[in-house]
Amino acid sequence: MKILGISAHYHDAAAALVVDGLPIAAVQEERLSRRKHDAGFPLNAIEWCLDRGGIAPDDLDAVVFYERSMLKFARILTTPRCAPTRARGEVFRWR
Repeated sequence: MKILGISAHYHDAAAALVVDGLPIAAVQEERLSRRKHDAGFPLNAIEWCLDRGGIAPDDLDAVVFYERSMLKFARILTTPRCAPTRARGEVFRWR
């Protein structure tokens, strides 16, 4: 079974390829895009993993996406309240 795992849209996007339970390739998008903590969709990482494994997209049995939706929802709700904001040279915290 050939499985492509994707982690995207939070901190460090990445992709990993597993064939018959063995990890074949894995890479973070930032290694290929040269953008630190690249959180975008890991298209370069996906292409790299498939190329490294010699697998065409049509040969994949499954594509899985890592997401803990409630954890992300809580993070979205609380992050602006905790993140410092600069205004007129001072740091304010939202409450």
